[in-house]
Amino acid sequence: MRFEIILAPEAAEDFRALKAHLRSAVRSAIETHLRHEPGKTSRSRIKRLRGVDRPQYRLRVDDVRVFYDVSDDTVDILAILDKSEAEEWLIQFGKPE
Repeated sequence: MRFEIILAPEAAEDFRALKAHLRSAVRSAIETHLRHEPGKTSRSRIKRLRGVDRPQYRLRVDDVRVFYDVSDDTVDILAILDKSEAEEWLIQFGKPE
């Protein structure tokens, strides 16, 4: 099944702020990993987050973290952040269970 990928306005801003080589890597990873099996976790690439309802998942691309939710046939990308900003963002915007 092919999922529709929707970037939140904040995520689109985050994406545009990345350096060109990181934008390319993130775009490629989103297409490769989130287009068809966004809920398929792996040891290091995709992780189901615990302790929060939202976001549900995290995709790791080098030092960039992509936080997203999966619904019926859509992937809602909430944020695209540097690893150093990820924990602070989760504390501020993550919805506890």
